[in-house]
Amino acid sequence: MTTANPNDIQRPSITAFFPAYNDGGTIGSLVVTTLNTLAELTDDYEVIVVENGSTDYTVEVLEELAERYDHLRVLTHRYSLGYGGALRVGFASATKDLVFYTDGDAQYDPRELKLLVPQMQPGVDVVNGYKISRSDPLHRKIIGRIYHHSVKLLFGFKLRDVDCDFRLMRRQVFDVIDLESPDGTICLELVKKLQDAGFRFAEVPVHHYHRTYGTSQFFNFRRLRRIPPEIIKLWWKLVIRREHMPRIRERRAAHETATGQR
Repeated sequence: MTTANPNDIQRPSITAFFPAYNDGGTIGSLVVTTLNTLAELTDDYEVIVVENGSTDYTVEVLEELAERYDHLRVLTHRYSLGYGGALRVGFASATKDLVFYTDGDAQYDPRELKLLVPQMQPGVDVVNGYKISRSDPLHRKIIGRIYHHSVKLLFGFKLRDVDCDFRLMRRQVFDVIDLESPDGTICLELVKKLQDAGFRFAEVPVHHYHRTYGTSQFFNFRRLRRIPPEIIKLWWKLVIRREHMPRIRERRAAHETATGQR
């Protein structure tokens, strides 16, 4: 009689996706490393890149990769969707049970996905990374800390690092929540709605590395001027008016009934 290997039973199906904007110097190695990492974790996987109106050679790199790797899907847009739009496309395009995403600038190591997957235990819906230390210039570290503490206070976040875009989620959470933000505030919206829906988080320390190519779309002065009004608008919508809550409660109840959780 053959005994089943529990590791084989637990091998999940995983979608990994990246929004990519002017990431020609990093997206190739990020995709290949992720494909190799997923192949170690499961036989059922896909990598999706949502190309977001790049003006460098990102598209050319992705087209060449797509010809070589069957598990890669490239969704190319010749105009900018905005960061929020790119994430929404990625979430909607995922077909596997678990969805992992990080940014195409490769400031996180996709091999550390192997740290997140074991934490996706029964009863856990989201595994969120948190930066061991931030590998950025001093002014970005200062701005980052101010941002972190401000949004944590405003939105009542319980995570230690809301700003860490290195997340693994059950795809079913998107049966309960909708995302609308067109820009970088979508990460705040995502975590707030997941938290309000009662989904359970686990947290894992991950490394954060220096940017080796391109420039940050978040840390530029024009963008920084727009952030406070965007955050206040989202705070008013999610914390004060809380218009999303009736739909979340209705969908969460339907989800729990469908999955036998109630």
